[in-house]
Amino acid sequence: MKKLTALAAITALGLPVPTARADGAPPAFTDGHGLTVVAQPRWVDHNERTFVLTVRTGQVPAYSVLPGQVSGEHSVVVTLPEDYAVSGATRYPVHYHLHGHPDRPDTAANQRLFEEPTVGVPLITVAPNGSGRGWYSNWVAPPAGLRPQNWENFHLDQLIPFIDANLRTIPTRDGRAVSGHSMGGFGAFHYAEHRPELFGYVGSFSGGLDLLSQEQRAAVVATTQLPGSGTPTVPVDAIFGPPVWPLDGVWNAQSPAQHVGALRGTGVAMYTGDGGDLLVDPVRAVTENRARATNLVARDHLLAAGIPHTFVDYGDGSGWAEGCTGKHAQLPCLLADMEHFVSLLMGTLTHP
Repeated sequence: MKKLTALAAITALGLPVPTARADGAPPAFTDGHGLTVVAQPRWVDHNERTFVLTVRTGQVPAYSVLPGQVSGEHSVVVTLPEDYAVSGATRYPVHYHLHGHPDRPDTAANQRLFEEPTVGVPLITVAPNGSGRGWYSNWVAPPAGLRPQNWENFHLDQLIPFIDANLRTIPTRDGRAVSGHSMGGFGAFHYAEHRPELFGYVGSFSGGLDLLSQEQRAAVVATTQLPGSGTPTVPVDAIFGPPVWPLDGVWNAQSPAQHVGALRGTGVAMYTGDGGDLLVDPVRAVTENRARATNLVARDHLLAAGIPHTFVDYGDGSGWAEGCTGKHAQLPCLLADMEHFVSLLMGTLTHP
């Protein structure tokens, strides 16, 4: 195992050691780094591994909401190692996972995704709100009622140091990873390419990685217009600007598949199916099939750049996991993706 003593981390970075609460409650959080805590952590169930807290930020003071969300209030879901409360000053690596569209971090399915593959694993998982259509980016032209929409600033400049200040993390690149599903897979590559000094490993689970693809552009534009992606809807150019040449410079610049050179020295993993039988559950089947096409583009660029990576193309899912048929956002597939990815992390990241 790779080890980093708590003393070394604290000495190098001058961080205090947050202590566990004696009453069995989840850790208490303190405002900081631009985030205001509006609801302290609460356990989601009696197992006391996963808690939810709520914060506000001036980087995204309002957003398009899904049912049950309050605009401007951001849920952050944290899953702790089972022994966190009794492990003294032990510090743990952190895995940030970005949800897809239109999803939210605080669902029962996501709790399974964070808890089941990390049983017995010394790893903290953090899942922030990314909105149904946030696309993990600083928007180019957010509408007046939602300005600003700086999701990247919120997550990278505020949330990461906020987590490091409030939990016993290993607050270095070698103790930090990012992954995501679908829209979140785009976000994970986008974040790791923009800030390679933050993450030692990046993973995409059926991510939409190629913004030069007209199909992918159509998918992004669709999220701006669908009420099911959040209310209110937003203009088609709100996130990345106009999606057509010669006004599409931001789309081109922000496309992860073509900018993998920034990942040199970072662990890289991609997972995708092919949709399986396209006549069964055709929407999710076709969505996965086309996401796979964007992963192939990213893989080709990684190969051309000579960047080592793991690419798991599990086709119809029959050889990947029981119940996985290669569809998009299919929980058995995602659980298998996460279990494999966590094994890669624990072979690479610094951990107890």
